[in-house]
Order: sequence, then structure tokens, then C-alpha cells
Amino acid sequence: MSDAETVTEVLGSADIKRVMELLPHRYPMLMIDKIVEMKGSESATGIKNVSANEPFFQGHFPGHPVMPGVLIVEAMAQTAGALVLSGLGADAEGKIVYFMTIERARFRKPVQPGDVLKIHVTKIHSRGPVWKFSGEAKVDGVLVAEADYSAMIVDQASNV
Repeated sequence: MSDAETVTEVLGSADIKRVMELLPHRYPMLMIDKIVEMKGSESATGIKNVSANEPFFQGHFPGHPVMPGVLIVEAMAQTAGALVLSGLGADAEGKIVYFMTIERARFRKPVQPGDVLKIHVTKIHSRGPVWKFSGEAKVDGVLVAEADYSAMIVDQASNV
């Protein structure tokens, strides 16, 4: 079995504990609850269960709760970050993934409490520590948001 197949098999259904091992994010900024599929370092599908208890709903918007689009893009980025770090294996120790760019972001439909975001990210390319991804977020199979974005892998101890 190749390394990519091993990663896919092991992380194919990463629960919240494994997600938290891969990412430094914690509540209230952890935007994915699990990863249901990873294909090597090429693509991943994350899940975000949108709860009425999310702190951003208090002000966005009272009486008409809508998940902020930037947090949907953050969920895409976290899904991609977990994919990148999982692909590094033991080399991921002490690494962190930082956003660099967001391009072609489109928000198609509001995301509300009770929705389940299914986030699919696909690697466009990588060169050295820089990775570029395309992401889509869907609710019940309907596209609600999409974006292309890039990120850089750095040592956590460095001052980028």
C-alpha cells in the first residue's frame, strides 16, 4: 500500500479529535467537525454542523441568523489545511498553515442554523510551501459558496 493510500484510509473519516490534532484552531474558531474523505494530498471533504449556538449568530443577524461568508471560506481553508498537514505525516510536527490569498469567492445562498455544510476542497497546485486550492460548500447538495485560495506552510515558531 502506498503512503497516499495509507493517509486516505487512516484519515478517510477523521473525527473531531483527529481534526484537532491536525489543526491549531479551537472553539470558537474551529470551523470543521470532521473530515469524511481525504484522497492523498489532492482533495478532502469536511463537514461543519451549523448550530444555533454559534457565537456569531448573536450579531449576524439578530432575528435572521446567517453564517458569515468569511467563516464559510475559513471552513474551506481549515479543511485544506488539515489535508496539507496530514499529507506531511511526521514532517507536520511544528508546522502551521497560513492563508495568503482568497480569489473568486462567491456566496450563492445563506447558511442558517441547522444546516450541514459539506465542504469539498481540491488542490490546484503546490510549489514548495505554497498550496493553492479550490473549494465548494454545499447544503443538501446545493452550492452555497465557492472560492479559490492559497496558503503557506510555515514553522509555528517562525515570525512570518
